[in-house]
Amino acid sequence: MKNLKLTASALRQDIYKIIDSVLETGKPVEIERRGRTVRIEPAEKVSKFSRLARRRIFKGDPDEIFRIDWLEQWRAR
Repeated sequence: MKNLKLTASALRQDIYKIIDSVLETGKPVEIERRGRTVRIEPAEKVSKFSRLARRRIFKGDPDEIFRIDWLEQWRAR
């Protein structure tokens, strides 16, 4: 996992956006100031699965899928 590297000035401009990104993705951010580096990372591990969108599940006989009229849900692009 490649860390994002910023200057202290860049952090100051978008601190809340950067913190939200770290919390959402779990990817740490490194800030360099006067030749030294500080890392911002979540205190707890972020699960990859926690960011997945919830999907509808088909319950029933799998053969029924072939008898469903999909024309109502199909959209031409």
